[in-house]
Order: sequence, then C-alpha cells, then structure tokens
Amino acid sequence: MLFLFEFGSSILMLLVFVILVLIYVYLRDLSKQKKLIQEQIEGLANNTIELSPDEFFEMRSASFGGRGKPRYANQFNFPGVYILYNYSKDMYYVGQGKKVLDRVNHHFQGRGNGDVYADYKYGDKFTIRMVGLEESGFSSLNDLERHTIETFGAYSHGYNKTRGNRS
Repeated sequence: MLFLFEFGSSILMLLVFVILVLIYVYLRDLSKQKKLIQEQIEGLANNTIELSPDEFFEMRSASFGGRGKPRYANQFNFPGVYILYNYSKDMYYVGQGKKVLDRVNHHFQGRGNGDVYADYKYGDKFTIRMVGLEESGFSSLNDLERHTIETFGAYSHGYNKTRGNRS
C-alpha cells in the first residue's frame, strides 16, 4: 500500500513539474514574440520622418495648383498610426486614423486629445511621427495602434487613457 502511495505522489510531482515547464516555455515564447513586435514597431517609428508641428502644418498646407486647388498632402492621407511626443514632459500619445494627416491636425487644433492640445498651446515642444498601416506588417489599425501604445508606454506613463482599440 505504501508503495502505491509513493508511486502516486511521484507521478503527481512529475505532472506538476511537466506543467511548470510547459508554462515556462509558453511564457518565454510569449515574451520573445512581444519583444519582436516591440522591435518591429520601434523600427517602423524610427524609419519615419520626425516633424515638428510647424513643419507638419507647412507640409499639410502646401498646394501646387491655383486658387481652389486641393492641398497636395490630401492626396497622401493614408491609414496608419501617429506618435506624438512631448519633449518637454517626455510623454507620448499614440492614435490611429484612416486619414492620419487629418487626425494629427485635429490634435493640434483642439479637436483631439485635450491634454496634448493644452500642453502644445502652452508651449511644450512636440514631434510627430506617422506609420502607415500598409508598410507596417500589421493586418489592422487596432493591432498596430495597440502594440504601438505598448511599445512607447503611452498608456502607462503617457497621454493615452486606454490601451488601444480591440479588434
């Protein structure tokens, strides 16, 4: 009888050990995947042009036609995410839009995140980066935005009030 008890507890201990190993492997793989996504997002963001709000407005308002012709930049209004960085406070805001140029413009005109606008209005220095969905390797704006928010810590210590939209 004692033999069966010892055998059963050995099996139980082996089972617990196997489960712990599987959990460890799963978490390690999850961590690797998370790191790869963060590196991908940082790479995308670092390979984009960084503009000040003034440079953005100048680019946005350029027109190469006569009076009444649409702004040139409107032809390139693309789906993607934008990363607003407040150098003065070391804070990020990440957002998404089907027309990124319009969404960025809204933030600096008081029709976006109120905290970003207030800091901009009172003189904080910002930069703008934009990442197109098409070039990102992500299948949806929600996924790209969610991972970008996490990569830049825009929810944990930035302007974002959510972790991003869910698909």
